[in-house]
Amino acid sequence: MTCITSDPCHIQAARSHLVGVSKRAEEDGTMSARQEAGTATGHRVVILGAGYAGMAAAVQLAARVKRREGARVTVVNAQERFTERMRLHMTATGQRLAELSVPELLAGTGARFVPGWVTAVDADAKTVRIDDDRVLRYDTLVYGLGGVADTSAVPGAEDHAYTLSGAQDAEALADRLARLGGGTVVVAGSGLTGIESAAEIAERHPRLSVVLLGRAEPGAAMNPKATSYLRAALDRLGVQVRAGVEVVKVLPDAVELAGGEHIVADAILWTSGTRVPPLAAAAGLAVDEHGRIVTDAALRSVSHPEVYAIGDAAAIRQGYGIMHGTCQGGMPTGVHAALSIDRVLRGKQPKPFRFGYYHTPVSLGRGDAVVQFTRPDDSPRRICLTGRTAVRYKETVTASPWPTYGRMKKVPASGAFWPRGGRFTRVRGDE
Repeated sequence: MTCITSDPCHIQAARSHLVGVSKRAEEDGTMSARQEAGTATGHRVVILGAGYAGMAAAVQLAARVKRREGARVTVVNAQERFTERMRLHMTATGQRLAELSVPELLAGTGARFVPGWVTAVDADAKTVRIDDDRVLRYDTLVYGLGGVADTSAVPGAEDHAYTLSGAQDAEALADRLARLGGGTVVVAGSGLTGIESAAEIAERHPRLSVVLLGRAEPGAAMNPKATSYLRAALDRLGVQVRAGVEVVKVLPDAVELAGGEHIVADAILWTSGTRVPPLAAAAGLAVDEHGRIVTDAALRSVSHPEVYAIGDAAAIRQGYGIMHGTCQGGMPTGVHAALSIDRVLRGKQPKPFRFGYYHTPVSLGRGDAVVQFTRPDDSPRRICLTGRTAVRYKETVTASPWPTYGRMKKVPASGAFWPRGGRFTRVRGDE
């Protein structure tokens, strides 16, 4: 799951920060419309979004073309701060995390960073508009503007619910929870984000009553042992689980369920469903019913092959179907896009992308977790980890991306290993 978007609801919140950053960037000579037009030499690769997938693409590609003349890599992101999206449920409960910056992660790669909101893409003219007043031209575009919480699906969610779409959203919820002496917090959505958030809030704020609502049972995709352990952990933390329910309206101080029942809430966290920005569709790129860019086997847009789509922004077909948004799949898509672009620049054909899932790790507070191991098609295996063993496993595999990106800078090939999934991921027609 990536977390960078050009959604208008976040633009005003970041505008004041971006004005100062943009001025510094122009003073440093990073870009302006005139400067870009005057320095357009070599093959220009522009990467939109610096989440897990975008950063993987940037570091991997920049490291590979660093010593080769005629190729330049530019990364565009709304903020300098790198968001560890898989840890936003910790930020939402006031826990201090190490802050990483995009420029720091790109240091030494030769890639340049351009701060700003992407407001339009012209796939025919091969241009990207930033903050409505700056233009970047590209020869190859990597589109990694990921998803945000879909608060448009239910009336009132946009106005009255908190989300974990970014660090600022998580910090806003943390501030609200810190000011509540008691009361009820409703977490809408029983998927992994909802489960981790409910557990974290209940553990960090034991005076609050936490209600987890969702159509499905929490952990429904896991094996019986993992599901049972997860439910027992939520019960131990005092989380009230209401499965098989649907929120049809969000009010300032309550949620309304199908059937008319109201649940009073002092804070509401919306984790049910995601959406992607409409930029790709507006640019004329072929998209699916969810607005994600439809790709070929090499992660290129089927309508505009000079555009690569990665992470949550891409509808990537594998043998088991379309990949769903997940952190374990995001970085491999970014790395593969970089490998494909590098091969094309060297006059070779890109190889098909193949990815198989291998686990589903879920935090249940700071001292507990469950890890469900999966088949490549994401169906559960019989094996799972629980308790402190699961915590150690999860913290190892989801550690800060700094070491991973650091290894890619020194040895680009180190980032090119992930489970291919064998027969599960083979698509008819792959070469």
